[in-house]
Amino acid sequence: MPARQLTAPTRKPVALAPVRPNLGVEFAYQRELDKLVDRMNEHVQAVVLGVYGMNPPKLAADESSPSALRAAISRLAREWSGRFDAFAKTVGRRFSVGAIGSADRSFAASLREAGFTVQFKMTPAASEIMQATIAEQVNLIKSIPAEYLTAVQGSVMRSVTTGRDLGGLSNDLQQQFGVTKRRAATIARDQNAKATASITRARQQELGIVEAIWLHSAGGKTPRPTHVGNNGKRYTISEGWFDPAAGKRIWPGQEVNCRCVSKSVIPGLD
Repeated sequence: MPARQLTAPTRKPVALAPVRPNLGVEFAYQRELDKLVDRMNEHVQAVVLGVYGMNPPKLAADESSPSALRAAISRLAREWSGRFDAFAKTVGRRFSVGAIGSADRSFAASLREAGFTVQFKMTPAASEIMQATIAEQVNLIKSIPAEYLTAVQGSVMRSVTTGRDLGGLSNDLQQQFGVTKRRAATIARDQNAKATASITRARQQELGIVEAIWLHSAGGKTPRPTHVGNNGKRYTISEGWFDPAAGKRIWPGQEVNCRCVSKSVIPGLD
């Protein structure tokens, strides 16, 4: 049962301003993540291209070239896995705290505009969301060097097999760097949206708010039909909305790359 039940001072229900992800928090996090990805790429390219240049495929009649490259990539993987792990435990945790705190302040402000004064505390539900957000951050951040270096090793071994020159491999590595940068940006944006959506839903339920209005972001190149169709519609916060395409219940901001938000509905006087 909620600790309180908000009621609008009129007969008509009141729709609050939506709680949106804080772009400042997102961009600050992305900048820090970009710096680390940039340093990893510079180091990996220097080492891999250096070893490849000393063991060009046309001269590698035996296993010396692949073995040297695999050993170099293994060392890089160990080093950068450790660096990203440390980053996740510090910057990733700080981001999670910042995203959730910003969402709470935004929701409190929207409540004040409607005439309600609420101070959010770290409830068990909010604490659970915080810990889940941090855990997901750690896993996602740690996956960046693993996926990047797996792709790098694939490019290197294909270059060895086909006898490509250093320039061809360098182009491949640069393309993979671009993929990794885009993935880092997606992680920052997506995790900001999820943290905001999760804590907002928990706060809505704490306040006894039963319904909300789905707002589609109108962003993205391939919007989900269900999300577009939900725009402006009320839904029950505890149940969300069933998406036939996904085969499950969904909420604004929870799916990957979903930028939808919700407007809390405060019921009017009976």
